[in-house]
Parts: sequence; C-alpha cells; structure tokens
Amino acid sequence: MSKILIIEDSPVQALTLKELLEMHGLKVFHAHNGESGLTMARHWMPDAILLDVNMPDMDGFEVCRRLQASDDTSHIPIIMLTADNRPPTLRHSISLGAIDFIPKDAFTNAVLLETLRQLHILVDSPAP
Repeated sequence: MSKILIIEDSPVQALTLKELLEMHGLKVFHAHNGESGLTMARHWMPDAILLDVNMPDMDGFEVCRRLQASDDTSHIPIIMLTADNRPPTLRHSISLGAIDFIPKDAFTNAVLLETLRQLHILVDSPAP
C-alpha cells in the first residue's frame, strides 16, 4: 500500500485530502506544520508528499528545500498545493525540487489523482 504524507496547516483541507486518498486505497499521514512534516517524512518514508506552501513558522518552500537537501528524503516526490498560483510561486517551487504544483483554486480531485497515477503511486483505474 502506497503512503502519502500531507503537510497542511488547515485541518479541513487536510481531512478532505485524507478522505479522498484513503478512498483510493492509500495510507495517509498528516502533519500540521513544517517541522512535524520533516520528522514524519524521515520516519514514515512516504511515497509522495503533498505540501502546502503557506504555513506559519516554516513555509512549504523551506520544508521542500530541507527535504531535498537530505539524502534520506530527497527521492520523495513533492507536490506543492497552494492558493498562491502566481508564476513566481510555481517557478520557485519547481526550482526547489517539487515535481508538481497544483493551485488550490484550480484544484480538483481528478488533477491530484491523475498526478499520483502518473507517479505510479495510485494504480486504480481513472474514473470514466
């Protein structure tokens, strides 16, 4: 069973993502901030990380930078999720090593699920 780590400070958004991913057979862990996300990533070694950009204390950019800088976690695909869909935010996310960037205002379940399929993390058939 593939494992996903959600690093998201909004409990409502994290729960929504968790329920969606669990319905598709994935094991989901949730960290409510960047520091706990780094710890959980090292402990659980997820198959992918869904990372919010705008969080208090440590933003998603710093979390991504630290994950990519560590030999233990640099192989884990990071998908950035954010309400800030400006091109500089996208470019910065990718420059730090994120493999995808999904703006929350354009976010649909289908986009996330297809991204996970392309990473071979989610292997169920796409919905018709």
